[in-house]
Amino acid sequence: MGSNGCSHTSASAAGITGNRSHPRGQVTPHLVPQGPSMDASKKVDLKIIIIGALGVGKTSLLHQYVHKRFYEDYRTTLGASILTKVLAVDNTPLKLQIWDTGGQERFRSMVSTFYKGSDGCMLAFDVTDRESFEALDNWRDDFLEKVIPREQDFPMVVLGNKIDLCDRQVPKETASAWCKEKDIPYFEVSAKNNINVAEAFETLAKQALSTYKGIFESYLTDSIKLTPNDKPKKSCC
Repeated sequence: MGSNGCSHTSASAAGITGNRSHPRGQVTPHLVPQGPSMDASKKVDLKIIIIGALGVGKTSLLHQYVHKRFYEDYRTTLGASILTKVLAVDNTPLKLQIWDTGGQERFRSMVSTFYKGSDGCMLAFDVTDRESFEALDNWRDDFLEKVIPREQDFPMVVLGNKIDLCDRQVPKETASAWCKEKDIPYFEVSAKNNINVAEAFETLAKQALSTYKGIFESYLTDSIKLTPNDKPKKSCC
């Protein structure tokens, strides 16, 4: 998988709430049907959202993936900011719209408004902060309660960030067991040293694309079926 472009947008500045053409919601898919299956040459827009407690490194992970850079100092994200990444998965061109959300508890209700229209969710915690790991249940439940449709197998990955630090509080085995119980892929990552960052994002992108294709092809199949009332009536003479 490779990338060939990126851009940055502030959700609060742009007034974006996550609405867009999408087969997961009530809006007609934005891809043009090409027969009974999706045309793999058509670019697909997917929305990926990163959620988790304050200070786990969500912004650092996003900038490492998109820009291949790590900055020591970041301003706390208020609301959400957006970066885009263009890549190819299984010969399908993708444009990922990746939403970096704030982790402050007092902004939780605002952040949840950005969940709408998501194709994939990335849960992040800090392996040196036990509380950020223990908060994953709440973040996951909140997301699944608000996303449409509500699916327990929604495309999702978990990232344990800051494995480059020595004062680890969450053992790998503990995090892996939590993810295994919920059937979610788990990645031990370091935004600073660029360890497993691309692998995590691209695994989620592949999951999201697979689900998107399934929904899209189901939409096409349903749209070409004739109901009994639609069948041609026989002439009486």
